[in-house]
Amino acid sequence: MELKLHRPICFFDLETTGIDVAKDKIVEIAILKVFPNGNKESKTWLVNPGIPIPESSSKIHGITDEKVANEPLFKELASQIYQMIKDSDLAGFNSDRFDIPLLAEELLRAGIDFDLGNRVSVDIQTIFHKKEERTLSAAYKFYCNQVLENAHSAMADTTATYEILKAQLDRYDDLENDIKFLADYTTRKKSVDFAGFIALNEDGKEIFTFGKHKGGIVEEILEREPGYYGWIQNADFPLFTKKVLTSIKLRKLNNKL
Repeated sequence: MELKLHRPICFFDLETTGIDVAKDKIVEIAILKVFPNGNKESKTWLVNPGIPIPESSSKIHGITDEKVANEPLFKELASQIYQMIKDSDLAGFNSDRFDIPLLAEELLRAGIDFDLGNRVSVDIQTIFHKKEERTLSAAYKFYCNQVLENAHSAMADTTATYEILKAQLDRYDDLENDIKFLADYTTRKKSVDFAGFIALNEDGKEIFTFGKHKGGIVEEILEREPGYYGWIQNADFPLFTKKVLTSIKLRKLNNKL
């Protein structure tokens, strides 16, 4: 089943130095852009992370310091990557919890003010886990009856993810061929920031999801304990989380004027 699209959607995958959204860096990014008319374009970039790639990570994706030594830094690629995705919905495998938060961090570090705006994201892993509880390779075998060659190669994983979503739409009658529906279906919680440190409660108010103020309303915490804002800004939280927190603080101040 081909996707019914109202705007382009970019399937993408990252290979990275590790799994810390605030600290780790991209070493490879692949994007498959699918247009409403069915046309596709794809691009893969190797990236010099500017920091050593741990051996444990290289064993997973096969990318070493030597392989990326002469590749551009992310900040040199950020503009063309952003141009490819800026008009599109996003999709990936475990993308809501990892790939989108880390991509946002890299773009913000490069000076590009990225957020989803009125776009949505679809996490194909969530559909799979809700239905079958398996990994990407198993998903590809299960849905497409094919062996995933070159697993942990960004483009191989990206293409497999796109094919899996189409197969999921063929298999499950209750899945609507609509990106907004799929985005809602794959959203685990109503996060305000990509990393999930700030979410919406049942009343639609921003709350902290961690630490001593877990469950507390952000505006109320910042008013009662102003130093908490400064602590978060100076700690190792993702840049996008800090940006969201600043927006909430400024909104509160503006409401007082």
